[in-house]
Amino acid sequence: MAVGGTDYYHEPGVSTSLLGEPINFGLSELEGLKNSRIFNPEDNSWRKTGDMNFGRWYPSALSLANGNVLVASGVTKLVKPVYLTRPETSGRNVTVTETYDTSCGEWKDNGPLAERSLPLYPRLHLLPNGHVFYNGGGQAFNPFGQSYDQALWNIVAAYDPQSKTWADLGFAGLPLHLSEAGIGDLTSFLNITNTESSTSLNGLLTGLTEEFIANPFDALAPIIDDPYRLADVQALLGAGFRGSTFSMMMPLTPDDNGVYSKAEFLTAGGVLTGVAATSPGLYVGTNLARIDSVTIDGEKVLYDSRSTGSLQQGRWYGTGVLLPTGEVLVVSGADRDEVVLPGAGKPILKAEIFDPETETFRQVAEQNRPRTYHNSAALLPDGSVLIGGHAPINTAYAYSVTLPGFSPNDGRDPSFEIYKPAYMFGDRPAIGRQNKAVGVGERLRIGLKNTDAATAKMNANIESVVLIRRTNITHLIDGDQRSVVLPIVRHNTDRIVVQMPSQQAVVPPGDYMLFVNARDENGELVPSASKTITVTGELSAMCN
Repeated sequence: MAVGGTDYYHEPGVSTSLLGEPINFGLSELEGLKNSRIFNPEDNSWRKTGDMNFGRWYPSALSLANGNVLVASGVTKLVKPVYLTRPETSGRNVTVTETYDTSCGEWKDNGPLAERSLPLYPRLHLLPNGHVFYNGGGQAFNPFGQSYDQALWNIVAAYDPQSKTWADLGFAGLPLHLSEAGIGDLTSFLNITNTESSTSLNGLLTGLTEEFIANPFDALAPIIDDPYRLADVQALLGAGFRGSTFSMMMPLTPDDNGVYSKAEFLTAGGVLTGVAATSPGLYVGTNLARIDSVTIDGEKVLYDSRSTGSLQQGRWYGTGVLLPTGEVLVVSGADRDEVVLPGAGKPILKAEIFDPETETFRQVAEQNRPRTYHNSAALLPDGSVLIGGHAPINTAYAYSVTLPGFSPNDGRDPSFEIYKPAYMFGDRPAIGRQNKAVGVGERLRIGLKNTDAATAKMNANIESVVLIRRTNITHLIDGDQRSVVLPIVRHNTDRIVVQMPSQQAVVPPGDYMLFVNARDENGELVPSASKTITVTGELSAMCN
């Protein structure tokens, strides 16, 4: 499904009796579309489905556990968002969230409590409990953002599709537990268009004074007591909304009881906010990286954040790709924000890989072509990565020319190239036959293909099995992206049996790539080529 998009119009318009139709004149303005379209790979065709209630340019959409689709943010008018019929919504992105009902092809407004001020293309992810996590990142119409209330973009939060409410979890990149401090609905209270918030000013202030003052400063005590501790200073500097960065859900793993109760997210590069600056977009790409974690404990959802090793160089608009091994490949981008001053960035060609065991980055091969704005990358079924794209804005918003020594800006690059990780150059485990479809809570039997002694040896050393959702990426994000580690129940020479999660939100219905990972003689994790498998589930039937 593709939702929203770009249209243009002139404003204002006048009606003449001579022509009988409006004549548009004035400033040409970018307008968000209400359209939603569905692609059918069986016959290579598109069809139109229900329109959204709001026009949206640069919205985020992601699948919910029941197969429905949530859409959030976007903007109806980009340059001058003034709405005479809805003046209270002027000067900001679309705050209304909507849900697409797959049973009848219609969009429904989620109501006032589901409203939230979010950046364009907000970084959203489906959590194991079915809630939707906003990870404090997105696209800003740099360098001045887009909304008058954009300071709220610094607050990470979780949306509950059942109650249709948001819960604030913390300040992005800092160990502040807002949900435990009694102010989990701060953002809802500050949303002036939300007329149904249950938060009272008195209750909010009580929570702030009694809980917030005590807990956050305890968490920040190391920074306050010793401002020269590098890790703490790095965490503070890297905190807040992150623009033009990827937000990568790391592999979901079950606890000893087979329950998936924790999700971690890698954020690296992009541009910083200066913690609480009014403008959400600085200019130079950062090399700082962090992992944000969300822990689900019954009805409680807790947020934490920690710094990791930094990228080898600052990188704006780098695309992250989750590999079957759990490592993350980072490619493309520039050293500075090419939306602030198009054509003045220098492309980054050296790719990097994040090691989740050491939480450090290492440089790998160099790309063949510079790819900065609107680049893309996707994991292929054999474990390699397809990298393509480069569609810059006109240099200095004027003409398409390439300045000497800077990113190519005199045209678009429709080419592709393939990166092959080191694990593709050697013996690999191999999957034989397996089920074509599997449901939650079931056991999945995977045949092993022992074509020769080397493959049989790798198959004997299999230590993990993962399902990776098929990639659907735009502007660095894929809200459906996930890798799920499946517990191994039985393993012999020609078959391996794994347990599927019992939680549908861990594996939303759809197609996945199935990989098995083995250790080679050097102790490195080596994946097989994948097989396609469909995860089934009961789709929603909420249509009236």
